[in-house]
Amino acid sequence: MSIVLVVAPHPDDETLGCGGALLRHKAEGDEVHWLIMTSMHESQGYALSKIDARSKEIAAVTEQYKFDAVHELNFPTTELDTCARGEMIAAVAKVVTNIEPTIVYLPYRKDIHSDHQITFDVAAACTKSFRYPSIKSVRVYETLSETEHSISPDDSGFRPNLFVDISAYLDQKIEIMRLYQGEMGDAPFPRSQEVIEAQARYRGSVIGCNAAEAFMLLREII
Repeated sequence: MSIVLVVAPHPDDETLGCGGALLRHKAEGDEVHWLIMTSMHESQGYALSKIDARSKEIAAVTEQYKFDAVHELNFPTTELDTCARGEMIAAVAKVVTNIEPTIVYLPYRKDIHSDHQITFDVAAACTKSFRYPSIKSVRVYETLSETEHSISPDDSGFRPNLFVDISAYLDQKIEIMRLYQGEMGDAPFPRSQEVIEAQARYRGSVIGCNAAEAFMLLREII
């Protein structure tokens, strides 16, 4: 059995990036944990009703995936660049130390959203083998509306070298995304059923299956 940790800058990134893989992990008997870096705060101008709605979405999504645990770090959403880096690393390190994951999923370092970039850097600091020996595999996922919009001149692009067949889980992945009210839109909006399906079908075509998710495997210890 593997212990899986998916690190999400915001709720919905886990589903867009590796929802099918997470469902497959659970179906295959793995333990799966969800770490959410950010949350909404009244001090940022978010209404209590919006904050409450997001909490209910997280609970509903947790039920669908049957996560073994959810770890909410509650740093301010869209404002990770204002947070102390050491404090964030310590918070992630505490989770990693407690659950001892064997597989870690991270957002792509060159995503256009600064929260994604910082989340990668912070979580990557918690994958050192000599400090966190349980981690055997570090995988980076692509997030629709963030990864493909990178225009960094030194970005060589998301180049996957690991593919997971999610043919049996694509429909459920999309249904879970629908739990995030206000996040889904109509095509050609990136977070739409048509585009999510198109991405999965395209990735699946690379490996000869109906639907897949693609990852960059950064480290594998066997």
